[in-house]
Amino acid sequence: MSRALTSQVDVEVAINGYMTPSEDHFNRGTASPVLSISHREQRDKKRPPPVPLTGPNAESLARMISNARKPKRGTKIGIRDRICCHQWTWFTMTMATGGIANVLHAVWNSYHADWIWYIGICFFLFNLCLFVMNCILITMRFVMVPGSLMHSFLDQMESLFIPAVVVSTATILINTCEYGIPMTGPWLQEAMECLFWIYITISVVASAGMYLILWSTQIFPIHTMTPVWVFPGYPLLLTAPFAATLIAANSAAPDNPPLNRLAIAMCAISVQGTGFLISFMICAAFIYRLMTQKLPRDMQRPGVFISIGPSGFTVAGIVSLGQQSHVVIPDSFQGSVHSVVIIRLLSTIVGLWIWGLSVWFFLVSVGSLWKYVRPERTMPFQMTWWSFVFPNTALVTATLALAAALGSEGLRITGCVMAAGLIVVWLLVFATMLRCLWNRQLLWPKELESE
Repeated sequence: MSRALTSQVDVEVAINGYMTPSEDHFNRGTASPVLSISHREQRDKKRPPPVPLTGPNAESLARMISNARKPKRGTKIGIRDRICCHQWTWFTMTMATGGIANVLHAVWNSYHADWIWYIGICFFLFNLCLFVMNCILITMRFVMVPGSLMHSFLDQMESLFIPAVVVSTATILINTCEYGIPMTGPWLQEAMECLFWIYITISVVASAGMYLILWSTQIFPIHTMTPVWVFPGYPLLLTAPFAATLIAANSAAPDNPPLNRLAIAMCAISVQGTGFLISFMICAAFIYRLMTQKLPRDMQRPGVFISIGPSGFTVAGIVSLGQQSHVVIPDSFQGSVHSVVIIRLLSTIVGLWIWGLSVWFFLVSVGSLWKYVRPERTMPFQMTWWSFVFPNTALVTATLALAAALGSEGLRITGCVMAAGLIVVWLLVFATMLRCLWNRQLLWPKELESE
């Protein structure tokens, strides 16, 4: 470089190829990292003039709502306008609530206390109501705001959370196996077996399809990267827990006909492994982002907890399937009478290995919130706050699964303490969400207040 560097900005651009954005940079609303003047002039000379965007992504959701309410212009913002602000991110609430019901069932397996069972059923039924409510509201939005369905697939933020509806469905199916099959006849087990194969197909198609849409329509700069990028792969991560729960429910109901357990377990392991490897590669990119761009900004900080989920769900599923290998693996599987013992040992060792990664991400995620202990630092509430709950349900169930596999009372107590803390977090997030709804901070089109 012939000319001398005259500022810290030029030095950083020369070394890294970009300038690390600060929190103030985002607060000013700047759309892209700051480059030196000479770099910007050279870049603009080479690039053709920008082509304006067309289609649903060119206008904001607020503008679409405004167009939909033109006949009523001049009236106050009403319930219709608030419903039009409903987004896919609201399904993170049902993911978290279903995860709490799953955690309570895992705790009940450890201590068999009836009151834990009934609390888990309450969370399960409440989650069903929330899921139906979300489905109704999101459908009403798409009907009342023409073009908003396509807009949701092309919006850089909202599109990442579309798979949340698939993950919410998976948590409901898992809860149905846990609380429903032991209390009903074989008809529900047969229905869940059919739904398992349907879910396997949908999860694979939804994950691959959503990533293809994102890669074809969106550009995500590395300085905006958070583990939310893993979200389209999350449906794959619940296949092994679903299979383990279905097989366990079948074993707990001896009067029901046996399932095709080997096929269910092997298919679930294959899909679970795919999801874990996809998420592992994305989390590796997240580590690179942390090393070059520091921690995410305030609005993105809750998404750091999503990195806990892939490892946690994989451990919970693999270890649980391994502990049930005596009812899954037929005699003399692969020509060995020791197959069951080998699979149990292998699943436990692999589970411990991956569980350590989940704990490490948990520590990093909690540590990233240290600055919000100070009263002058605040984190604005968004529905992504449910990331404080759902990924951690995976860590709790993984801890309890390892406690059962190892016969460790210490891990069992640790898992129960974490479960109690997680329920407190769920209550706090839910209460904060209701307060923000009442104070018009959620489901409120602020851009329309001036009309």
